[in-house]
Amino acid sequence: MSLELSQAVSGSTAEARRQIEICNACRYCEGYCSVFPAMTRQKMFSDGDITHLANLCHNCRGCYYACQYTEPHEFALNLPAALAEVRQESWERLVWPAPFSRLFHTHGVAIAGMLVAGISALFAWIAALPEGAGDGFYAHLSHNAMVAVFTPAFLLPLVAVAIGLYRYWRDVGAGPITLRDIGNAFASAATLRNLDGGQGQGCNFEREDRYTDLRRWFHQAVLYGFLACFAATSVATLMHYFLDWQAPYGLFTPPKLLGVPGGIALVIGTSGLVWLKMRADPKLGASRVWGGEMAFVLLLGLVAASGLTLYAATGTFAVSSLLALHLGSVLALFLLLPYTKMVHGFFRVASLLAEETKRKV
Repeated sequence: MSLELSQAVSGSTAEARRQIEICNACRYCEGYCSVFPAMTRQKMFSDGDITHLANLCHNCRGCYYACQYTEPHEFALNLPAALAEVRQESWERLVWPAPFSRLFHTHGVAIAGMLVAGISALFAWIAALPEGAGDGFYAHLSHNAMVAVFTPAFLLPLVAVAIGLYRYWRDVGAGPITLRDIGNAFASAATLRNLDGGQGQGCNFEREDRYTDLRRWFHQAVLYGFLACFAATSVATLMHYFLDWQAPYGLFTPPKLLGVPGGIALVIGTSGLVWLKMRADPKLGASRVWGGEMAFVLLLGLVAASGLTLYAATGTFAVSSLLALHLGSVLALFLLLPYTKMVHGFFRVASLLAEETKRKV
């Protein structure tokens, strides 16, 4: 870890610890989300404890609007922002190699844009070569070429994420895992329980004192849309290798029945999150990474929108260029996975699982 990052982490952790100790003494927001019952287990908080609480926080911001100690009070509490900064720095510190994460979140739009443009141009050049590799998309880029490019681009970033999760688990001092812990953690993640504000009233992510379920619904659209698209790709792979059923696939086949609704859900979810983010108060989050977070959501939306457009354009002259754009955006998303906010999904599940083990102590 660089000296600059180490000093930033130390300062952010100290500020979050100050605020958490005040919250722990007040306990007015005890029922809001998993953070507050978790902090009541102790009076002193190690750096690992702060990291764990920060990753439990879903940034719903309800506690901020309920708090009597926000500015202009001398305590000047802003717990959502304090935990957001620690959470962000934990990803930058724990995911390997650390410098890439910080670089993306400070220059996310430029990096994502250049990567998509560069990779798309490369795929466009390859697609222009006279291959005659097959039908449909494979007439522009062979199946074997796609596998050779995308397999390492998908697996190597997962290795980087796995290293980060191992470091996180060690830092927060989580205990042994049971099947019940896994079930509870995944149930909480699947329903986004912590985005209901703890009171069933939803998030307060928009400006001022307004609670809605919009953020939860848009997040669920992104989550389940992404899972449906991933399932579509997985099913198509099984059909290709085990059933000798090769693409292109018709509308009423498993890959399309999963992929098309999944893509639509992703477009709706990412568009909604962009809209909410434009309306939200940036001072209640990690404001220094606002651009990087926005770049990730836009990139994810581009992947879905380009995929749907490509399918709609099947059989037209536009397929070659749209295929290059779609593959370029997908490959950029994979390569950037450990260093964008997409990594928060892995850490969120890990924090919920760690919390299940800690509750038993």
